Amino acid sequence: MKRILIVDDDVTFALMLRTWLSKRGFDAETATSVGAARKALEANDFALVLSDMRLPDEDGTALLQWLAGRGMQIPAIVMTSYAEIRNAVHCMKLGAADYVSKPVNPDELLRKIREATETPAAERTQSPAEAPKSRRKTETSAAAELPEYLEGRSDAARRLYEYVRLVAPTNLSVLIHGASGTGKEHIARLIHSESKRAAKPFVAVDCGAIPRELAASEFFGHVKGSFTGALSDKTGAFEAADGGTLFLDEVGNLTYETQVQLLRALQERRIRPVGSTREIPVDIRLVTATNEDLEDAIARGAFRADLYHRIDEFTLEMPPLSHMSEDIPLFADFFLDQANRELDRRIVGFAPEAAAAMARYDWPGNLRQLKNVVMSATLLAAGEWITCRELPPAVVAQPEDSARPLRDPADEERRIRQALEAAAGNKSVAARALGIDRKTLYNKMRLYGIE
Repeated sequence: MKRILIVDDDVTFALMLRTWLSKRGFDAETATSVGAARKALEANDFALVLSDMRLPDEDGTALLQWLAGRGMQIPAIVMTSYAEIRNAVHCMKLGAADYVSKPVNPDELLRKIREATETPAAERTQSPAEAPKSRRKTETSAAAELPEYLEGRSDAARRLYEYVRLVAPTNLSVLIHGASGTGKEHIARLIHSESKRAAKPFVAVDCGAIPRELAASEFFGHVKGSFTGALSDKTGAFEAADGGTLFLDEVGNLTYETQVQLLRALQERRIRPVGSTREIPVDIRLVTATNEDLEDAIARGAFRADLYHRIDEFTLEMPPLSHMSEDIPLFADFFLDQANRELDRRIVGFAPEAAAAMARYDWPGNLRQLKNVVMSATLLAAGEWITCRELPPAVVAQPEDSARPLRDPADEERRIRQALEAAAGNKSVAARALGIDRKTLYNKMRLYGIE
């Protein structure tokens, strides 16, 4: 009977796993820490180690390194949560035979246990280049399963993605409003990928980078010779996105003249390339983004009200990172994984003092700033952990007892009143536009005396 060592500090789960394995012909023993696992491995012979990544005394990778250092050719399978799949790739490089994600699929786990215990020891000690194709394929698949983005677990993040999943399958025009660095283009791409147009093109245009004299050409295309420098025909963004999604970033930067042209194209669903006499029918789903208050721009005469109502059939408010403070460690780990891959580093994580400093900081540059800081710190880190030495002074200098600055009450009251007015008093619609739930809206209305 093959003996398996289960290393997990979740005693209930470990006991259930031991019982389940015993019914399938295995003799299982449990350990709740890396230290206890080492003692068990020194005292008994095991055919397999099944270890969780998160343990009370050390990380699961420490156990793998200890096994390698002792020359113990015992296969190990690591158990990770979905958010820690990046660690699985690191474990494979340290010699783990395989990995499973929690919650554990029993059939998958049993198959991998049998594969690991039946693999000859010689194959497990080969270098990655010499390893059999099945091993390299498993490692590659672990990397392939790394998520492209992280939703976050805070109330603000959950609410945002709930609205994304609600509006994505529709054909409504979506206006994404939020500060710089909050991930507006990512949300636009997600709306496209979860829509019925996912198989068609997604075309992004940075409205702030288009010269005024070339705006019509960028949007609608041009024919050769239509103006100086038009050396060949050009396909515009509308035609390129036909059947798919057109994303206009920083739409508030469009000139008034371009706004008129854009409105006409949206109303008629037809475009005419510059210098051409033919009209081209187009079918696009429009998603726009801005960090400006477009209603204020309308009041100043800088943005057309009719265009605003055309692009604002549904509004998504991007929460700043300071409103998702509980998600900062998750995003930091996520960006660390990206940095490790891009820079070919193997940084394990953040030292406690560094993690605490990052949690206290307000991140005015939002997710983009956090990503840049993690990328830089990953490059600078001398050891396996990112410490305060690698973080910018502004992040580290935040006092431990400092509180995050509160939102400006006057500005918040103004935004609530505007949302209620735009929604004709419908509190559900206003709450959705503000990115909060109705209960929060009612509380804030009472706070500011809004009837």
